[in-house]
Amino acid sequence: MKLKKLSVLCLTMAVTIAAISGCGADGSGNVSAGAGEQVIIYSNADDEALTAMKNALDANGFKGKYIVQGFGTSELGGKLIAEGKNLEADLVTMSTFYLQSAQEKNNMFLPLEFDVNTIEIFENYCAPITSQEGAIILNTELMEQEGLPRPESLKDLADPVYEGHLAVTDIQSSSTAWLLIQALADAYGEEGAEETLSAIYKNAGEHIETSGSGPLKLCRAGEVAIGFGLRHQAVADQADGLPIDYVDPEEGNFSLTESVAVLDKGEKTNPAAMEMAKCIIQNGRKELQLTYPNPLYKGESSDAANKSAYPKTFKEPLTFELFQKHQELSENAKP
Repeated sequence: MKLKKLSVLCLTMAVTIAAISGCGADGSGNVSAGAGEQVIIYSNADDEALTAMKNALDANGFKGKYIVQGFGTSELGGKLIAEGKNLEADLVTMSTFYLQSAQEKNNMFLPLEFDVNTIEIFENYCAPITSQEGAIILNTELMEQEGLPRPESLKDLADPVYEGHLAVTDIQSSSTAWLLIQALADAYGEEGAEETLSAIYKNAGEHIETSGSGPLKLCRAGEVAIGFGLRHQAVADQADGLPIDYVDPEEGNFSLTESVAVLDKGEKTNPAAMEMAKCIIQNGRKELQLTYPNPLYKGESSDAANKSAYPKTFKEPLTFELFQKHQELSENAKP
């Protein structure tokens, strides 16, 4: 869940797509997407999720019938809000809160034409592909070498004892950071969250990272003893024998989902896009759960290590507007 670096599976620019597939362009300059043409997929997903979705499509008759282009979350979110139904893509996978805000503004997604048996209720135009929780990440060897106390809460990370030993992520560049800010705002209110976050940023110093996986990578490398990042990544590192541990913070393990949605382009809607969305959900979840183990659909489960101690949901609906509000809180907290 990075506000992710540009990652293109089929290294093809939009102009080249039009030339190769014989697509024409409409009056707005967008590539039209009629039946029989390649489905254009825009995604903010991590590489692991993109690979799982591609594997599901390729194994079920769609190989060579789609183009995938990756974007950072902010970049793709901005395109969804600004372009609406004029977006070049036929199918998107994106942070659910962005999809909801884009739908409210632009009414741009079709109702899904297949059963979505989710554990929680989702809107009828999107189906979740991944769920990711936040947690405190520790390098156990460095913690012992530096004689650092084990933190039990996010507020503990504001203690000056951790100055120079901590890495976090900037919400301006990574939605992973929103998991931290949601937890602080829920537990301490906006004023208390800003005060605590300011102390955390001071302790992090130059390690306010742009990538959601940045703090974990620094912990792996032994450059910092403590980070805040995605829980499932720390669980996987520990299982692989790395000196990595994780703490479920007392304020709660907040989560974000990413979902798939199909663009409503009227007569230009590519019918294969709906079939591909169905394929990703029905055939891709098994591989997706290897990296993103949180159950999303009825009948799914996960082992004990993947069950967080304090799963929580933010008291307000997660919207683009709330995201912007918490971005502002973060900016105010910076030194």
